Amino acid sequence: MVVTGRAVLLAFLATVAVALSGLVGAWAAVAALVLLALLLVADVCLAASPAALRLSRDGDSSLRLGDSAVVHVTLANPTRRRLRGSVRDAWPPSSHAAPRGQPVRVDAGERRRVTTTLTPSRRGDARAAGVTVRTIGPLGLAGRQRTLTAPWTVRTLPPFHSRRHLPGKLSRLRELEGQHTAMVRGQGSEFDSLRDYVPGDDVRSIDWRATARNDGVVVRTWRPERDRRILIVLDTGRTSAGRVGDTPRLDHAMDAALLLAALAGRAGDRVDFMAYDRRTRAQVRSSGKGSQVNRIVEAMAPLEAELVESDPAGLVGTVLGTQGRSRRLVVLLTDLNAAALEEGLLPRLPLLTSRHLLLVAAVRDPAVDGMAGERGGADALYRAAAAERTLSERRRVTAELRRLGVEVVDADPEHIAPALADAYINLKAQGRL
Repeated sequence: MVVTGRAVLLAFLATVAVALSGLVGAWAAVAALVLLALLLVADVCLAASPAALRLSRDGDSSLRLGDSAVVHVTLANPTRRRLRGSVRDAWPPSSHAAPRGQPVRVDAGERRRVTTTLTPSRRGDARAAGVTVRTIGPLGLAGRQRTLTAPWTVRTLPPFHSRRHLPGKLSRLRELEGQHTAMVRGQGSEFDSLRDYVPGDDVRSIDWRATARNDGVVVRTWRPERDRRILIVLDTGRTSAGRVGDTPRLDHAMDAALLLAALAGRAGDRVDFMAYDRRTRAQVRSSGKGSQVNRIVEAMAPLEAELVESDPAGLVGTVLGTQGRSRRLVVLLTDLNAAALEEGLLPRLPLLTSRHLLLVAAVRDPAVDGMAGERGGADALYRAAAAERTLSERRRVTAELRRLGVEVVDADPEHIAPALADAYINLKAQGRL
């Protein structure tokens, strides 16, 4: 049972009337209260029952972070009474559902649709908490209220801000493959065609058999390798929970991974994806050539950083045990944390690099670079010393990784995605995939 403001106002007026009448005793007050109670009970009995409603949903089921989704709830009134009241479609606070409550009137045997707009502020699945229906009687004094279940899930996908870099990186790929209007000859290890020798060509590209059958010197042209296997591994352990700016390091890594997946798919390579900390959190295996971005985005959406230390032995074992024996490019997006890498990953790298080409990408915090340049009072000097030590350890870990044959990309959040894409293009141009 619910009581409206009109009932409260009526009770107040009745109290004032009894006080002004000058009547002695409590009989007048009791009579007024009894009359008000009877009116409230009658109004509740005459109000339509919210439990009799039939609810159904439709609308958007997914969106990218930063966009808005529209979800509808249809209320069907199978009773013989008119339903008059309000409806609130409840969602988690991070969904920022609007409006919070809406007035509604549904005549007997009719339907009405209530629309709610969601603007999520975080990735993941948002599930409807319930639809609260409040019905008011014909007197407007009281009514009934009940929360009904109407399941619906809206998945908020990563925003993929780095998509703006994709046209430029694809242009570089076309130049690499000799398909650009500039007709830049591509490098690689897959034979493409034969053509006449021109000054400046690499003499190692001369095809002596074809030259013997022709009047002039003939050279082979090559194109970058296609149908290569790429495995993107996203570290979801403790270090990925750190915030760089206003965004977790994990989200910056996701954005870079999506750009690489889109670029590699357009280049004709097969892209697999795995999220790992102490166990596999998500996995996408390529089913053939073509872009896997949509599937990877869906797999990334519910991922959150786990506050546990990642298990490098389990990671290496999973990569080596489930991805076949063919050589591939393994892209590990993690943090260049000296303690975590030196104690865990570095001792196991030779086993991984003996079978695969490893590229480690990390998001560097620009605030640390700013702290290293601070000068002034004692506090600023202490901050600068701590920042310089952090950067020094980062450089030392980077040098150790490169000594073991690992490619390293270390960039700030604004440049990590294009830098990772450039590293992939350079490896393709060198024929190392």
